[in-house]
Amino acid sequence: MLISIITINYNDVKGLERTMESVLSQTFQDFEYIVIDGGSHDDSKELIEKNQEHIDYWVSEPDSGIYNAMNKGIKKAKGEYLFFLNSGDDFTEKYALKKVVKHLNGEGFVYFNINKIDGKNFAIKRPPEKLTFKYLHSDLPPHQSTFIKKDLFDKYGGYDERLKIVADWKFLILALLKYNSSYKYVDAVYTNFYLGGISSLIANKPIMQKERQAVLDSEFQILMNDLSEFFEQERTLSNLRNSKKLKLLVKLGMLNEF
Repeated sequence: MLISIITINYNDVKGLERTMESVLSQTFQDFEYIVIDGGSHDDSKELIEKNQEHIDYWVSEPDSGIYNAMNKGIKKAKGEYLFFLNSGDDFTEKYALKKVVKHLNGEGFVYFNINKIDGKNFAIKRPPEKLTFKYLHSDLPPHQSTFIKKDLFDKYGGYDERLKIVADWKFLILALLKYNSSYKYVDAVYTNFYLGGISSLIANKPIMQKERQAVLDSEFQILMNDLSEFFEQERTLSNLRNSKKLKLLVKLGMLNEF
C-alpha cells in the first residue's frame, strides 16, 4: 500500500529540515513524498533541491494560503492514504510509519494521539474514540496524526480555499456527518506537533470561531438549533453547580448534590 506524505512550507527552513529528516529516515519506505513550498525567501528551496532525489514531487512557487498549498499536494498524490506532516512537525521515531501502516485497513479516516510540544513542555492530545457532533462542533483529530483515504478527496473535492484556518475541519466534519465516511481511532502516539502554527495562535481564535460558525450555520442549521439549546442548559447547570449558596445547602444536607 502506497502512502502519500505531504509537507507544506513557507519561510521555515529549520522546521522543514526537521520534518524532512524525520520523513526520510523512516524504516517503512513504501511512500511518496510531496513537498509544496510557497515561494519561500529563506533557504527552503535550496534545502529541497539538496534532497530532491528523495522527493517524488516538489514545487516552490507563490500560493494563496495553506489550503491552496495542501490542495496542490492532493492533486499530485497517488497514495491510497494521504498524510499531511507540515513544516516543523515530525514523527516520534524512525519506526513510526511502520507501526502506523498496520492500522490502515480501509477506513476513511484513521487518527491517533499526538504530542503537543510548546518549548520544553509537552502534553498528549487524545481525541475521543467515538466522534460526536458535540465534539466536532469545536474540535477535531489533529491533521498531523490523521491519515485520510485519497478517494474521499476524489469524491468530495479538496479543502475549501475560501477559509483561512478551518478548511481541514470542514472537510472532516462534512465527510463524517454529511457523507457518513468511516473512521477509526488508535490509542497511540506517532507524531509531534509544535505549537506556534496559524491555528494555535491566540490572535487567530476569533477568526477560527467565525469560520467554524459560518460552516455550522450553513451545513447543520437544525442540529445547531438543538446544540445551542443544549449548551445553554449546560451553562445554566454549570452556574448552579458553582453557586456558593447551593453548595452551602448541599453541605448542610438540605439539598441533594447534582
